[in-house]
Amino acid sequence: MRFADFSVGQVIEAGPRLLERTELLAFAQRYDPQWFHTEPERAEAGRFGGLIASGWQTCGIAMQLVAETALRGSESFASPGLAYVKWPHPVRPGDALRLRATVLETRRSQSQPTLGILRWRWQLFNQLGTEVLDLEATSLFELSA
Repeated sequence: MRFADFSVGQVIEAGPRLLERTELLAFAQRYDPQWFHTEPERAEAGRFGGLIASGWQTCGIAMQLVAETALRGSESFASPGLAYVKWPHPVRPGDALRLRATVLETRRSQSQPTLGILRWRWQLFNQLGTEVLDLEATSLFELSA
């Protein structure tokens, strides 16, 4: 989508994206090697009753869905960061994740008129409709003068 295609209140949906157990374990072993992500037997006896995905992997899946659905072919070039990120419920192996991205604001920078600024909320839900990720991101777009 091009920057001009985004409008306040617009909702973009994508998915589902299935998270396989092997993918969850491989990510955790490399990037977030905490026992509740990497040790199935120990995780089974833990607070969550089984393996859960790293929140950072959940963010990566959201980014993948956003990039494939909304940012492909756009003028997007960077992000200055997130206003917040929340993981209200764990993601488990075999979950099918769906994205709902809601546009909160679109504007051109006053100091740099070729800079488009998009502020949007990304939410991921599992196959039961339970929210597993909530974040607010800002995306930057290179525009013509």
